[in-house]
Order: sequence, then structure tokens, then C-alpha cells
Amino acid sequence: MAIASFSLPLTYFSSRNKLLPSYCCCSSSFEKPIFAPSSNCIAKQALREIQNSGVIACLRAQNAELANRAARAALDGGISALEIVVSTPDAFEVLRNLVHDYPTKTFGVGTVLKAKDAKDSIKSGAKFLMSPATVMDILVGISESDALYIPGVMTPTEILSAFNTGAKIVKVYPVSALGGVGYISALKRPFSHIPMVASQGITIDLIGQYIGQGASAVVLSDAIFDKEAMSQWNFDKIYQLASHAALQGKQAVERSDH
Repeated sequence: MAIASFSLPLTYFSSRNKLLPSYCCCSSSFEKPIFAPSSNCIAKQALREIQNSGVIACLRAQNAELANRAARAALDGGISALEIVVSTPDAFEVLRNLVHDYPTKTFGVGTVLKAKDAKDSIKSGAKFLMSPATVMDILVGISESDALYIPGVMTPTEILSAFNTGAKIVKVYPVSALGGVGYISALKRPFSHIPMVASQGITIDLIGQYIGQGASAVVLSDAIFDKEAMSQWNFDKIYQLASHAALQGKQAVERSDH
């Protein structure tokens, strides 16, 4: 399907750069993505960019046009790492368009539960994949030249198992239901060497606390893609929320580095 054209709100404008073909150094059993960075392996680069930003925007939309426009509002607002939930209609076509138009951003696909969806995500340009649980077929089936896989974990045993199997970073989910900031703090005591992303029910005002207690980044869904704003196609509101979240993430990362 074709993505409809649109006019951006007057409060923001976007810049575009042409994408140059490149080559990734690592070998892999998965097919290479259409859009690959020219240096380092994709997984290492994606991990670095996620850790530098402190925020992953998670987008779920009812149709492709809404997903496309909401994503652009968030990206223009300053979000540098964005994932599209795989159940979004025409998610891979939306992803390909975004990867082409925003070559400096880091894109991923969320709620990936099948190896086929992982493969299609990578072919469409995803640099990272996330799941609510650890999908072993994906964890052992992709290499650093494919994408960064962020498996979902809940318990200390799951964290250590995923890490020992090769995960470079894990997603603690559902973090709010498990105790929020305090749970991340407790997990980081024995697992200070394992990077963690906190996900589920996180608000913008808690970004600093999560990163301050050891999270490498947080996943924000409704906090950026506000349900009312999405239902009203209020992309100006999404832009503003994204700007606030991106700033909070950057400041939190800077504080944690000192």
C-alpha cells in the first residue's frame, strides 16, 4: 500500500539525508538488511545508540498511515531510537519508509515472537528486535551483523540465562508490575555487568530514576504516543511529548556517566 502524504504541524520541521549503501563486517545465517551501517556490526552500533539516548519510543498503531505520521512526529521531536510493534498493519512497509527517510535514527521492531518476523524485520532495516519474553530461536539465530536482539526477562534466573546464551542487553518486563525503579535497582546489584532496558508503564518523569538506578534505557509507549493524541491524530502533541522525553533521556544518561 502507498503511504499517504501529509503536512507537518507548524511547530516542527524535519531534515532528510540520502542513504548510502554500505557493508557490515560480520557473518550471519540471517539475510543482510537492506539498510546497513558502514562501520562496526549492527548490534554493537544499535546498543551504543540506545544507551546514548536512554529512551526507546514504542509505537503501536491501528493503521499504517497513523503509524507513519506518529513515528515522524516523534522522530522530529528528537527521539533517536524507535520501535514499531510487529502487529501494526503494514509494519514492515512503514519501517522501510522511515529507515529511508531517517538514516541517522535507530529503528527496531517490537513484540517479535517468531523467527520469520525477526527475519522480515531485519530485511526491512531494523537494527534491533524486542520481545516480551526470551525467544531462543531468535536469540541463537541472529548474529551481531543482523540486529541487536533484546529478549524479555522477568526474574534473575531469566536474566542470567539470556545473558549466558548471548544476549547483549535484556528487557525487564513488565517492570512496573514487578516493582518499578526499586526492582531495577535490586536486579542491578548482582547483575551490574548486564545492561538492562526497563519496559512497561513508565512515564517521562521516571526516566531519570530508572537510568539513575542502573537501567541503560527505558521503553516509552503511551508516554509518547498518548492514546488521546493518537485517536485525534494530534501529532503536535506527540512531537511535544517526544521532545520532552528525548531531553530527559539525554540528561539522565549524562548524569549517569559522571
